Amino acid sequence: MSRFFFLAKRFVAGESLDAALNVVRELNARGLDVTLNLLGERGKDRTRVEEAVQQYLILLDRVCEGKLRANISIKLSHLGQEIDDVFCLENLHQILEHAEQYHNFVRFDMEGSDYLQRTLDMFYSLYERYQNVGVVIQAMLHRSPHDIFVLNENQIRVRLCKGSYKESEELALHEMPNIQQAFLAMAETLLTNGHYPAFATHDDFLVETIKEYAETNGISKDQFEFQMLFGLRPLRQQELSKQGYRVRVYVPFGTEWMPYFYRRLRERKENVWFVLNNIFRR
Repeated sequence: MSRFFFLAKRFVAGESLDAALNVVRELNARGLDVTLNLLGERGKDRTRVEEAVQQYLILLDRVCEGKLRANISIKLSHLGQEIDDVFCLENLHQILEHAEQYHNFVRFDMEGSDYLQRTLDMFYSLYERYQNVGVVIQAMLHRSPHDIFVLNENQIRVRLCKGSYKESEELALHEMPNIQQAFLAMAETLLTNGHYPAFATHDDFLVETIKEYAETNGISKDQFEFQMLFGLRPLRQQELSKQGYRVRVYVPFGTEWMPYFYRRLRERKENVWFVLNNIFRR
């Protein structure tokens, strides 16, 4: 284990697949579903990208063998997008075909806006062949309502999140009340016209407003799900599950945890205090 991994242990399940699968078993036992993500992004070494692809294939094997309730999330820059589009597509075909054999689902994670259109273009080109795929949309981006309109037209599964990448004001909303308003507007569109949307948020205002909208409009609890990050608000995850809502926990793992860890720190001041407390306790 890396010397400083203890800093990230709240947000990352472990550096190994075995550690991540142990977390999946624990979460499944509590009635929670999981999305597994092998950490890594902006990969420019062909050999390391190929190793990541093989790790995903093994991950899918282990999930099936263990009869675990877990699907996977992938970042295209981790799988060759930085090297060559053809190479990336070849890697994606391997993963999607393997997942399809197991009737498993693959979510295309969304990175910064400089990757957004390329990611959607690859996604749409593959969606003609594979139906076991969905994509992430970030509510903070100005273009997202249009992207969701197109995705709904094609009945593609969307995971809606606020967005954690630093973007300019030309591309994205910066004030939290505006982001919340945008999130709720898109959530209503997804609930009304989408195909099994996922709402990724720890914001009680957003969660309760979505619950109220669904109930008012006769949308059953099995037509959507809430998603939360591993290590954040586990009691709230349990509470929602006990209320009958479908809850999925995003569980990242792997040795390349620093960029993900940094984004979690930037999002919330209490995350910084958690890490500082752990440093001084050692």
